Amino acid sequence: RSSQKLRSLFKGTNLPEKEMLVQLSCRELKSRAPRLLPPAPHAHLSAPLPWRPPEPRCHFPSRPGKMPKLHGEEFWRTTLRSARYVVAPMVDQSELAWRLLSRRHGAHLCYTPMLHAQVFVRDANYRKENLYCDVCPEDRPLIVQFCANDPEVFVQAAVLAQDYCDAIDLNLGCPQMIAKRGHYGAFLQEEWDLLQRMIWLANEKLSVPITCKIRVFPEIDKTVKYAQMLEKAGCQLLTVHGRTKEQKGPLAGVASWEHIKAVRKGQGIPGLAPGCTSFPCPAPPQHTMGCLRISVFCSPEGNLHNPALFEGQNPLVWEMAEEYLEIVQQYPCPLSYVRAHLFKLWHHPLQVYQQLRDELAKAKTLEGIADVSRELKLRCQEEITNQKEGEKPSGGLPFFHWICQPYIRPGPKEICKENGSSGTEKSVRGKRSLEDEEDGHSDLSKNKQKKKLRNPNKSFDPSLKPKYAKCDQCGNPKGNKCVFNLCRGCCKKRAFKETADCPGHGLLFRTKYEKSLVWKSGQTQTQRLEMTNADVGESAAFTEVVDRAV
Repeated sequence: RSSQKLRSLFKGTNLPEKEMLVQLSCRELKSRAPRLLPPAPHAHLSAPLPWRPPEPRCHFPSRPGKMPKLHGEEFWRTTLRSARYVVAPMVDQSELAWRLLSRRHGAHLCYTPMLHAQVFVRDANYRKENLYCDVCPEDRPLIVQFCANDPEVFVQAAVLAQDYCDAIDLNLGCPQMIAKRGHYGAFLQEEWDLLQRMIWLANEKLSVPITCKIRVFPEIDKTVKYAQMLEKAGCQLLTVHGRTKEQKGPLAGVASWEHIKAVRKGQGIPGLAPGCTSFPCPAPPQHTMGCLRISVFCSPEGNLHNPALFEGQNPLVWEMAEEYLEIVQQYPCPLSYVRAHLFKLWHHPLQVYQQLRDELAKAKTLEGIADVSRELKLRCQEEITNQKEGEKPSGGLPFFHWICQPYIRPGPKEICKENGSSGTEKSVRGKRSLEDEEDGHSDLSKNKQKKKLRNPNKSFDPSLKPKYAKCDQCGNPKGNKCVFNLCRGCCKKRAFKETADCPGHGLLFRTKYEKSLVWKSGQTQTQRLEMTNADVGESAAFTEVVDRAV
């Protein structure tokens, strides 16, 4: 291509010819082979985001031709196929293998585990491990759940995930301490302006609907207004967990049906609204849905203990465990996920066979976990053969321990009774209250006890810890030899800004700058000397030519 032709093609620009050639070759490449160039998922955003290389996709095209985004009841009936039984999002528990097992036994809709929006945008490996290479045609419809507290970051993450799912869910229900530290989940429920911006922006920019999962306020009226605010912002489906953010662990209690009924009555999302309820319930889901007049039943822990919950069945535990292990061999997942699922499935038998509980915890391979599961099966079958006629289940269980059934968490009063203390005692230690510490370190956590076993001389007395002088700016321990009395991070910023040295932290910005000046001055003198020698040579040559001519 000639320079004139290039200038005519790029009229009105001041690009160099090299850049013009690059852009022109990209255009031709795109017209000839569109699959070689990455898709532009951010093209519909008002502010274009930086381009990223295409991710390897190991699944079928999710929505060929990209159907127009549906809303409300139409979205529920068409995209979600009028789903009634839903597997709730569970961190490290609702992975692909478990979702497939649940779908085989009556689940219509599943959520992915909660994904961190900021990490999802930043880390390509995180995207591959948690979504891109963790899908299959059977796993639809599917909703991807994110936790986020920034509208732009949430939309960027959702844009990267929208081609792999049928909707994007914003987690507003996580009550854990990590959510409080990260400022997301149920700890955003007081920031209505922020939530409105997040949902509105996502609803405007995404090609799939936006949904929310919330917890309730103690006041029913405030909960109804909260749900209506989310609906007006653009939420197309609402999942209501009928507990407050303080109700967790031993304080979980029973979900508030009054809150759920009130929200369902006052909601304007057609047909669906907040029909989902999250709780382990011994009653069949069909009975609960009829009592509450809700459209959809969503189960977290109840599904973990009985994957056939939605079928209204109570199968043998080893049948579910063997089927799950077969799916895991086809769709692998981290070993910790598998172990956690088998602990839930075998929860009641493991109360009887404590030795096998320890073996399951120590298993390091999938084969080892499968061996423990087989041993549990053999012991349960042996117990069934020796069972007397008319014998009833022990421990207050509705069924024998080898049958899948819900696990009802004991409340704080029940825990106190088991420990032999009064119900008004405030020193309830939660999960560790049932443990008998034999080493005399009852005030230490499990992690500290393990460290104590490895190093018996280790002390956890805070008064014996060395006290460090704090940095003047951030509060971290400062460097003992720092000339600015700062930590390394703050010292580096200040030394760079002031072009100074700090030998204590090994920062030599001033020294390097002075060396660079000396080197530049030496280079300049060398160039001048070379130019002088060249001029002398040229003048001598010219004199010689003139002499010859004369």
